[in-house]
Amino acid sequence: MMITLVLSSNMKRMLKNNVLVRKLVGIETAGNINILLTDKTGTLTKGKLEVINILNGSLDSLVKNDILKDKFYLDALYYNTDSKYDNKMNVLGGNSTDRSILKYLNYDIKIKRSIVNQKHFDSNTKYSSVTLNNNITYFKGASEILLSKCSKYLKDNKEYKLDNLDKINLEINRATSKGIRVIMMAYKRGDSNLSDLVFMGLIYLKDELREEAKDGINLIKKAGVKVIMITGDSKETAISIAKEVGIMGDNDLALTSAEMRKMNDVTLKSKLGSIKVIARALPDDKSRLVRVIEEAGLIVGMTGDGVNDAPALKKANVGFAMGSGTEVSKEASDIVILDNNILSISKAILYGRTIFKSIRKFIIYQLSVNICAVLLSIIGPFIGYPSPITIVQMLWLNMIMDTFAALAFSFEPPLLEYMEEEPKKINEPIINSYMYNEIITTAIYSATLCILFLKLPIVRTIFRIGDNNKYLMTAYFALFIFIGIFNSFNARTYRINIFSNILKNKIFIIVITFIITVQIYLIYFGGDLFQTYGLTPKELILILLIALTVFPIDFLRKLILKKKNLKRMV
Repeated sequence: MMITLVLSSNMKRMLKNNVLVRKLVGIETAGNINILLTDKTGTLTKGKLEVINILNGSLDSLVKNDILKDKFYLDALYYNTDSKYDNKMNVLGGNSTDRSILKYLNYDIKIKRSIVNQKHFDSNTKYSSVTLNNNITYFKGASEILLSKCSKYLKDNKEYKLDNLDKINLEINRATSKGIRVIMMAYKRGDSNLSDLVFMGLIYLKDELREEAKDGINLIKKAGVKVIMITGDSKETAISIAKEVGIMGDNDLALTSAEMRKMNDVTLKSKLGSIKVIARALPDDKSRLVRVIEEAGLIVGMTGDGVNDAPALKKANVGFAMGSGTEVSKEASDIVILDNNILSISKAILYGRTIFKSIRKFIIYQLSVNICAVLLSIIGPFIGYPSPITIVQMLWLNMIMDTFAALAFSFEPPLLEYMEEEPKKINEPIINSYMYNEIITTAIYSATLCILFLKLPIVRTIFRIGDNNKYLMTAYFALFIFIGIFNSFNARTYRINIFSNILKNKIFIIVITFIITVQIYLIYFGGDLFQTYGLTPKELILILLIALTVFPIDFLRKLILKKKNLKRMV
């Protein structure tokens, strides 16, 4: 019940941070991610491609008037796309690349032609082509695929022998090293084979980084999560963007899809620590990388938005689909990032860690009270008290331990300090050494305190006894419950200051206030049902003071552990 409560309560809070949880278990898993595989477009960048320049065959920058005069250039752009102009020259349909090109041109072609054959862009071939009824085939795609197939270049509507190949490659490398996406255009008369092409020019596109991208990446890396950027861009462009956003350093490794495919799984696993970029990536590369990471015993998170991303999203320990992505990718995911923002993924990791900590806090409290109750039930008959806690009183105790405590700990706040810790190992036990220390110490002290209350002669001189020990046992019941209430403060934080961040969990304050109110009512009005018969104000104050001793005892415990540098419960 507690796990369901903590997952559902955090699910609601995450939605306010643009994170839609489709599968509850995905939240907790997100907090333990070791490696995050992320797209570039729309996640690290704004997802709004803009054409910033166009170069002709001789690498001169074109102005609008030049574009209008170049028939081949216009034909290649207009017919080699699924995007179209409407009557008001607004761009409709197609992908973001084609839409940005048409938006930049903003020109209605007067000479209409029909399409004889069309080859859509494919991530394997890295280019698209279209054959028109003028017996010319136009190509548009990656320069590393098309440029080597060119034998001529176009200048002023005339074809010249391609003798400036090194100059073109130098220009492409210069642009990609600045994070600019480069698309090459070419054409061919006659057949549509990929050979003997005419180089037409280059289109430069830029997708600006999100303002929050650097902060998001830094926060994720600070949490000990390794980030690998997977993109269809060229290696140079990918490296430039990865360095700009903080994913990649000078000594890190960037691979192309082709280079990664040459590696076997063993080699790839050995390089996981240094790989930061996969360029010219294919859909199969994502699925393979997810599989290899999982086989290495690590927890992997995967972002995606397309139909081709669905297998990898499904296979990953946590799949993050983008809100602007396809329905197929969303269905395959565990979590949907509604604003497509990498910073929102860091929030999902933070909430995942918060959930795990909330569960651990609840376990500390739950086991401390339970062990104490079991010890008293075992020892009670040997000291003359066969049933120190009645059945009805135990039912009330169970309500406190289970229902109310679960509710109180479910709303623990997500603290940024959680992002400074390393991810949990996949086989890490839920109860660690810190938790064992607190559970055992708290349980033994609480049980000892209760036993001494029943057996020390001085207690009988301070508290009334009554017929059948009715006042003494009322005081004992009150003491046992208040010890449990005060221990909840100790369990919710590893800090010496037990009230640290308590105002961020208003539900905890409300629940504890309710339990105290009901407990005081039961002390005075529980009657024969709860076998409670009231305490004098002095007796109630003394019970509260005795119960409050759990605070200094836990203070000393935390102080000793701090000096021993024992890891806290997180």
